Amino acid sequence: MKQTTLAYVKRGDSTLLLYRNRKENDENAGKWIGVGGKLEFGESPEECMCRELNEETGLTPTLYRYRGIVTFVSGEYCEYMHLFTVSAYIGELADCDEGDLAFVPDEKMAELPMWEGDRVFLDLLQKEIPFFSLKLVYAGDHLIKTILNGKEL
Repeated sequence: MKQTTLAYVKRGDSTLLLYRNRKENDENAGKWIGVGGKLEFGESPEECMCRELNEETGLTPTLYRYRGIVTFVSGEYCEYMHLFTVSAYIGELADCDEGDLAFVPDEKMAELPMWEGDRVFLDLLQKEIPFFSLKLVYAGDHLIKTILNGKEL
């Protein structure tokens, strides 16, 4: 089972997002997502998030929260994604080889192309829902089932 991290860096009323437009054969091509990647052997979710954030953005988180775990299911594919928000960091934003980074005003995020399930957990993050377990089941690109803390939405 694949395990990944995803971080959303906050700056005032804006959130750092990555527009995926540079990686070949990218399942996220054309979509805005958070910053993250795959856990390496022996790495904790926190260590992975810090490493991936620094590799992809040049930023080093100094204050963050582990907000939840998201289980993605699509056909035979299953992934556990550890979700974080970052409220303080050091460093300067650098270019990312996977796409364009931008701090997007929170009120504009709903207008951007993104996965249907991402909208669900972004809403939970904005509402400051305590640690949660979210299961998102897809058929192709379409979200067909959403389960939050064991209850179908």
